[in-house]
Order: sequence, then C-alpha cells, then structure tokens
Amino acid sequence: MATAKYKRGADLYFSTNVWDGTYKANGKKHYKHLRTKKSSKELERLVKEFEDQVKARVSVKKTDVTFLEYSRMWKDVYKGKKSDATKAMYTNIIEKHFIALGHLRLQDIGRIHYQTLLNNADTKNRTQEQIELTFKQVLKSAVADRLLSASAYEDIFTNMKSVKYKPKKKRPLTDYEREAVFKANFNEQDKMYVYIAFGCGLRREEILALTIFDVNLKQKEISITKAHSLVHGSPEEKAPKSDNSYRTVPVPVSIYPDVERYIQKLKAAGKTYLFTMRNGKPMTKSSYDKMWARIIKRMQEVSDEEIDGLTSHVFRHNYCTNLCYQIPKISIKRIAQLMGDTEAMVMNVYNHIILEKEDAEAAVNDAMGR
Repeated sequence: MATAKYKRGADLYFSTNVWDGTYKANGKKHYKHLRTKKSSKELERLVKEFEDQVKARVSVKKTDVTFLEYSRMWKDVYKGKKSDATKAMYTNIIEKHFIALGHLRLQDIGRIHYQTLLNNADTKNRTQEQIELTFKQVLKSAVADRLLSASAYEDIFTNMKSVKYKPKKKRPLTDYEREAVFKANFNEQDKMYVYIAFGCGLRREEILALTIFDVNLKQKEISITKAHSLVHGSPEEKAPKSDNSYRTVPVPVSIYPDVERYIQKLKAAGKTYLFTMRNGKPMTKSSYDKMWARIIKRMQEVSDEEIDGLTSHVFRHNYCTNLCYQIPKISIKRIAQLMGDTEAMVMNVYNHIILEKEDAEAAVNDAMGR
C-alpha cells in the first residue's frame, strides 16, 4: 500500500508550500501555501496543477522589450539608490557586455546567450563574476515583473557552474613603503594626502572632500561628514558610505605638525578644500590620477624595492591592521568607529590578526587560577 505523500495537520488540513516562480527582495524564492481538507491525493493534484501553471507561463505578460532595454530600465529603477561605484559597475556590464546581445528579446533569452557573454570575457574572472551577478539579478527582476517565467530562469542556470573569482588579498604597507612615506620628496599637497591616508585611514572619497572646517586643530581631530565621488570624472559631493561613516578621528602626533602647518597656510590663502587642482577647484578623476602617479614616483625614488600595487586603500588597510595589533589597548568596537565600518566587518576582514594576538592558554590560566 502506497504511503500518503502529505499528512493531515493538527488543523485537519493537508498543506504544503510550493514555489510560485517569483523571488523576494532578498533574492530568496517566494512560496504559495496550498491546503485542502479532502485528502493527500487531492493536495498532490493541487500541487501538480499549480506547478504546471508556473511552467506554462500562464502569468507571464507578453512583451517585445529587449534584454538590453530591460537591463537598462532595471538599473535605473531598481538600482537607482545604490552607491555610485555599484551603479558604475552595473553600467559597465550592461553597456560593454550585455550590449553584445543586441536586439534579442528578453523573453527569448537562453543559456547560449548567457554562456556567450561569459565566453566574451574569457580569462577575466572578475568581469565574468560581475556578468553572472548582474545577469541573474536582471532575470530575477524580470520574473518578479512577470515578464519572464521562473522555469525559464531555472532552465538557464541549471547545470551551469558558478564563476569562481578570488579577489586579491588585502595587504598593509610593506616596511619599505612605510619608510618611503616619510623619506619621499613630495610637494606639499601630495604629502598631506599621503599623511592623512596613512595616519587617519580615511577612504579616498572622504579625503578628497575634506575642507579646512573639517580639521579641528585645537582638538587634533578630523570630522568626516561628506565624500566626493569621482565616478563621472568630475567630483560630486555625496554623503559618506554609510551612517557609520559619519565620525571623528584623531590626528596622530607623528603627522600633526605637518597637518597644522598645511591648514594654517590654506586659511591664510583663503582656500577651503584641502586637495584641489591648480584653479582651486576640487579634484577631478584625472587630476587625482596625476597626483597619485606623482606620489608613487616620489616614493619609488627613495626606495630600492619596487613599489607595486600601492593604492590609497592600502593605506586604509594598513591603518586598521595596525590598530588591530593594539588590541586590547583599543577595542574592536572603537576600531570600527574609527574606520567608519561595522564591528562585523572588522571581525570578518581582520579576524586572523586578532587571533594571532590571542593567548588562550594564558587567558584560561589567569581566569581559572587559584
């Protein structure tokens, strides 16, 4: 005798959850609850009927919109409030990679088209990862908008291996880079950029937005209340990365005298921004790139070792790494506050450093000793 597939619940109903072919905002599948008082067999019939409806695309609207057109609308509507960097990534993938699909209708999209995009970016694992991420998000959105069936989405990605990309390991400054920071013959503005990046661990966009009013010489601290985005070349003022990013950080004694002289000189000249182009306006992307090239050149001049892969973010990582080595003199919570990030982020990225400092045996002996 066959065993019933579904059992009657305490409420006397046979019930189950069935995927309705759509997705929630967090990307997880959305389910519909089916129930009947009749029998397990009746519930099986209802489930089969519902699944057939999903597969038959009974709820999908007919449309001639192209995959490229829908991708652009998706980016503008559903990703409009994302950070400039995130929107720039989506734009790059859509306009440089999805465009290869030309006038292909959204509802004609298939596995071969997805694989074609990946093949076009062969050997570029990071780009392939972004193509996969964006492609999946666009199609899930199309399913939610009833422009594509859930079964079509499932068919495309069934048995397709996910792109494997391993980002470069974050690193602090090397000993020779740190030495070059204080030996290099920088011009005044370049020197100040490097010193603030080194001593305060700010993000690039936070440093470029600094004004003389953000530096409190009496309290020896810098306040972060805004940022400058360079995504479009010209600087655009925006809010810091997150609510945690509004913060005040101390200026280390190692760089304070230089910071003080620089700020006093700017005030005397009637200038507002700490980092500007020759015309006194905030830096554009091209002017920043030229400044960074000068910085690397000057550091290389005083270093016997090749300075390679040095970015402004390396200084930020170096800042946090060295703070983590000061635990328990400083707490993880305070480090996160200074970084403008969450404690979870600090733990996730720097946990290996924190573990290096732990002495479990000594801690147990101290705690349990008589």
